[in-house]
Amino acid sequence: MVCSLTGFNLANSSLLDEATAAAEAMRMMLELRSRTFIREGRNVILVDRNIFPQTLAVMETRALGLGIEIVTEDLTGGLSPVFEKHGPRLFGIMVQYPGADGQLCDHRVLCQLAHERELLVTAVCDLLSLAVLEEPAAWGADIAAGSAQRFGLPMAFGGPTTGYLACTDKYRRNIPGRIVGLSIDRLGNPAYRLALQTREQHIKRERATSNICTATALMATMAGMYAVYHGSKGIRQIARNGQHYAHAAAGILAENGFALKHKHFYDTIELTGLDAARIRANAEALKINFFYPGPHSVRISFDELSNDGELEKVLEIFNITLGGKPALPEIPAFMERTSPVLEEPVFNTYHSETQMMRYIKTLETRDISLAHSMIPLGSCTMKLNAAAEMMPLSQSEWTSVHPFAPGWQAEGYLQLIRELEHQLSVITGLDACSLQPNSGAAGEFAGLMVIRAFQRAKGEGHRDIALIPSSAHGTNPASAAMAGLDIVTVECDQQGNIDVEALRQKAQEHRDNLSCMMITYPSTHGVFEPVICEISRIVHQNGGLVYIDGANMNAQVGITNPGMVGADVCHLNLHKTFAMPHGGGGPGVGPICCTKELAAYLPGHPLVACGGGHAVAASPYGSPLLLPITYGYIKMLGQEGLRRASEVAILNANYLSRILAPHYATLYTGSHGYVAHECIIDLRHFSKTYGVDATDVAKRLMDYGFHAPTLSFPVHETLMIEPTESESKDELDRFAQAMLSILEECKCLAAGDSSCGTAEDNLLKNAPHTAWEVCSDNWTHPYARQKAAYPLPWLVMHKFWPVVTRADNGYGDRNLVCCSVIR
Repeated sequence: MVCSLTGFNLANSSLLDEATAAAEAMRMMLELRSRTFIREGRNVILVDRNIFPQTLAVMETRALGLGIEIVTEDLTGGLSPVFEKHGPRLFGIMVQYPGADGQLCDHRVLCQLAHERELLVTAVCDLLSLAVLEEPAAWGADIAAGSAQRFGLPMAFGGPTTGYLACTDKYRRNIPGRIVGLSIDRLGNPAYRLALQTREQHIKRERATSNICTATALMATMAGMYAVYHGSKGIRQIARNGQHYAHAAAGILAENGFALKHKHFYDTIELTGLDAARIRANAEALKINFFYPGPHSVRISFDELSNDGELEKVLEIFNITLGGKPALPEIPAFMERTSPVLEEPVFNTYHSETQMMRYIKTLETRDISLAHSMIPLGSCTMKLNAAAEMMPLSQSEWTSVHPFAPGWQAEGYLQLIRELEHQLSVITGLDACSLQPNSGAAGEFAGLMVIRAFQRAKGEGHRDIALIPSSAHGTNPASAAMAGLDIVTVECDQQGNIDVEALRQKAQEHRDNLSCMMITYPSTHGVFEPVICEISRIVHQNGGLVYIDGANMNAQVGITNPGMVGADVCHLNLHKTFAMPHGGGGPGVGPICCTKELAAYLPGHPLVACGGGHAVAASPYGSPLLLPITYGYIKMLGQEGLRRASEVAILNANYLSRILAPHYATLYTGSHGYVAHECIIDLRHFSKTYGVDATDVAKRLMDYGFHAPTLSFPVHETLMIEPTESESKDELDRFAQAMLSILEECKCLAAGDSSCGTAEDNLLKNAPHTAWEVCSDNWTHPYARQKAAYPLPWLVMHKFWPVVTRADNGYGDRNLVCCSVIR
């Protein structure tokens, strides 16, 4: 969908919102500088003055850590003076299309002049408008970024939404975020998988193209399905509707003496030279919100919901009566899209509710979820998303509020936000909270920027060293690098704990420039580090602050908290600990909590009074529609229930560790032999002992109806298992039976028992097995079909069939296909 609309042939599978997408595009252009530009120290990006203020604010925050200088100019007039003024320092240009005030410009000349100077151009585009306006690839942009919110996603007081970024595939190694690519499976059938993962934080760490882990996959899916249902013709009609009414309103207002700021526009008009306060009073009396950029200007946007009745109301505000059908002005040729859009079969097939329902159900049956079985992904906390908590997601009282609506129109939301901020502050043992970060990785970045702002205010802006354990999540070093910090790695000891003496030495060595230390507690090794308070003391004694990664907070709530162990800042993952769904990769919420000394530097916003620091998201409160889920979770469980959830999560992890222990060694335990809420089982000897590896075991679990645990993190050739408090003993036993059955299969291979296959052709190397393969007349494997598909009796009742066999990762990366013809 994104590729078709933008005209590019490569797009990632979502970003967080339009503002962060623009910031990612800015960083991407910086990384794509030529060697000459790098030698010349070019660090200035030229930004269209007509960009949305929230987008510019997030870019400014990101620019601080990257050493980028942002200059804004009017890019609609003479361009030569602009290039003469800034040219020798520029590395890229960013334009808003259409502009924030509705203006629609022909950017061909700008792109031509930029390319003559070897500068890249990013267009921040209204994606829906591209169904009828000329696409950015056609007029010379190199990158397109923006939001797909207008594709059926609710306003929801600001989110969640979904961002996008598209470009040509020559930038495939530089694009941020996840890419879904087409490969082939073991049988040569098409198979989708995540492509080019070597760009990402879990592999590249501080050298990654972005700190992003997962973004907004669920919202991206919803936006895509909106296009599938409406199709090419329907999307164009929807895009035309707002355009039609904007031009109709403009024509009538102009006829009645009102001054339009711009001649060319898409679906937004701005009126100047009037009394905005009087217009606002009239509008709010009719329950209509406009945007008021200044005391003498009014901005009005129309959309797919606009109709004659709405137009009459808008005109009534200006004391104009609509008589008959409005005439539609002629639209200039440079604005019109001439190329086809959304022509693929998938966008032109499913246009009735029955067809759409069956198509979505077909796709849904290919996904394993908590509705099928436990998802034991370590450090992911795949717990129950209770139905009662999810009810607000479909209630218009929550979904229909604009993020910049006057506060008196959103008092319920604001009260919920204040209460939730207080609840999370109490739970973490800290003093203040911001809900603005809209992912865990965004929370990390926000927390680090709070630390840096605090230190700059104290005259300690030179502090630029972050101590990070070798076992840390990849987002930690990636976020630190994004915040402009230099990473110093602290090794772990043989028990998996941070080496305290090594930490002490490095903290003292860098004490003059130490900014912070990032710690995950319990650690990613699945243990409560007994010296956590000593670690905090060492960092504080050497002038640094302590940042706690709250990914493993599910083992802390009600038992201990970050404030108790010395944290100055922490982030939480509401989509982990606090029961929000993961959505197949987002949306998430990553709020940060901090001490009172740092509270003044929590994220702010250019349009809404909140926080006081730098904005990290387009919406002042991140993704407010998701907040009632966590609010309900906390309220319904209460203090004792929250503690009980943590206790059962720890109990379940230790139960699995103990029941598997005679057969699978738990790699790390605490001093008393226990783990926290997750355990790492050691498969490093499997390759030598059985001729299979951890990947083979993970794939074989699919044949048993289980999603694999976290593979080879934080230690290579291990599985990290986190059962959460949501799973019953029966489900834990079923998972343990599957693991023990797989071990017996491994032993059969080692013993040369052909009932499990040969060294090259066996149950594990060929896993998973599809129904198509098992039912095929061409079964050539040495092991039985039943053993492949139904290795344990209860699978007759619980069987989940993967639709592809093992994907060929190398093939998919060597032959990247991002935009295939989907049927």
